Amino acid sequence: MLDTLDAAAVRRWCASGLATLRRHQGEIDDLNVYPVPDGDTGTNLVLTLTSAQQALAMDLDTVADGAATPHGHALRLMARGALLGARGNSGVILSQILRGFADTLATTPRVEGPELAAALRAATTAAYSAVTRPVEGTLLSVVAAAAEAAERADSPQLRVVAREAADAAAQALARTPEQLPALARAGVVDAGGRGLCLLLDALVEVVTGESPQHPEPPPATPPRRVSPPATAARETGSPEYAYEVQFLLDAEPEAVGRMRDTLAALGDSLVVVGDQGTWQVHVHVNDVGAAIEAGVVAGRPYQISVTRFADQGPPRPVRTPDGRAAVVVAAGAGIAELLTREGAVVVPGNPSTGELLEAVFGTGAARVVVLPNDPDAQAVANQVAEEAHRSGVKVSVVPTRSPVQALAALAVRDPRRRFEDDVIAMAEAAGACRYAEVVHAGRDALTVAGPCRAGDVLALVEGEVHLIGADLVDTCVALVDRLLGGGGELVTLLVGADAPDGLTDAVSTHIARRWPFVEVQAYPGGQPRYPLLVGVE
Repeated sequence: MLDTLDAAAVRRWCASGLATLRRHQGEIDDLNVYPVPDGDTGTNLVLTLTSAQQALAMDLDTVADGAATPHGHALRLMARGALLGARGNSGVILSQILRGFADTLATTPRVEGPELAAALRAATTAAYSAVTRPVEGTLLSVVAAAAEAAERADSPQLRVVAREAADAAAQALARTPEQLPALARAGVVDAGGRGLCLLLDALVEVVTGESPQHPEPPPATPPRRVSPPATAARETGSPEYAYEVQFLLDAEPEAVGRMRDTLAALGDSLVVVGDQGTWQVHVHVNDVGAAIEAGVVAGRPYQISVTRFADQGPPRPVRTPDGRAAVVVAAGAGIAELLTREGAVVVPGNPSTGELLEAVFGTGAARVVVLPNDPDAQAVANQVAEEAHRSGVKVSVVPTRSPVQALAALAVRDPRRRFEDDVIAMAEAAGACRYAEVVHAGRDALTVAGPCRAGDVLALVEGEVHLIGADLVDTCVALVDRLLGGGGELVTLLVGADAPDGLTDAVSTHIARRWPFVEVQAYPGGQPRYPLLVGVE
């Protein structure tokens, strides 16, 4: 039994909490009916706490940073990792609960009963501050009840305060259906609140060596019928908003405040939280482009994720023999929006096997085509295909090397064809699309087109350097001429996040003048590093 929470105990709490959430992941997913019936709260909490544990693992010695104590430093690592890996509303709020712990206990010499109560109060404040329109009957109510009970305990003993907080959280969880009609109609408790109760129980077990005994919440009864958006009640999570948009943002607080106002006018379920200049943004909207543009105006958005709720369906969707889906790996807000419009599930660039596998299973389809758009991602996709096969899901990988090839492949999808024939058609369309990219050289090198120096403009065709130039626009124009010299009827231009103003117009005008019978489609891709991606079909 511990008298104080030290760094080792913080590590055990994180590990134990993550293990507990994993055991109950499916149960919590089935509970989820708010803010939308997307059935992923358990998964989001697991991914968020996994990121927190990874942050701890990268700092094994737990050396205090500045004035922070070892346990304070460990909590800061947990909070920072959770923030960077937060998924969904519940994940973001959990990251702020951990931030409340870290901020309060960072410089506290010993963490006993009163200190834990103060940390829970700070966690509650941070959680409520993270949500634009707080709703009772959710994770917020559960953490608030835990904080109030910890303060009422008024005990110097850590174990007493931890137990009181966990008991009160469990009682508050049981009351959530009384506070939120959507839960009462579904006959379940709040999913995020259930996850927090498990974490508090894990804390009690670390402190006391004993596992708390609380009544199990009523199980969900999947599949539940989800009301159509036209008739769904407002409490079920604003079903009129079709997309969930999440991203990390590097920006100044003043710019973030303006962005918050813009996003609040676009949708709901808005959560904006940050730490040391990095912010986690979550919102439900109909206009994906406007939401991402708000982030671009505020600073530098990255790790952008766009999810269409209509694609997710009710919790734990049943895979049908004819069910099909497409999962695409891509970086760039504009590219993500284009692919989403084509009906694909978009995974941010450089995913792990687990992240890509999660996306595949998340479609609920029995047959999934994966478009990796990168050699490294293709290796991950091949591994995912093997893992998915063991679970009865057929995954076919079309070896696309660029988002322009993915767009070409998605354009020919036809659900009336056999799945295998459709995959062949997509592969043929992707192969018929020649791709190229323009990038600035990062160092001096010898290429197949000759020597280049750092800062030179490189034009790559099919992965090989073909042109080296000093001016970006001139090099882009020369690249398009070289591609069209080999034939082509359609040119697709995806403009990068760092491209200068006027690049699209300059290249499009040149094509119209030099190649008058060629159609041009230009889009803001938002991809990093590459000012321009080009596809020719």
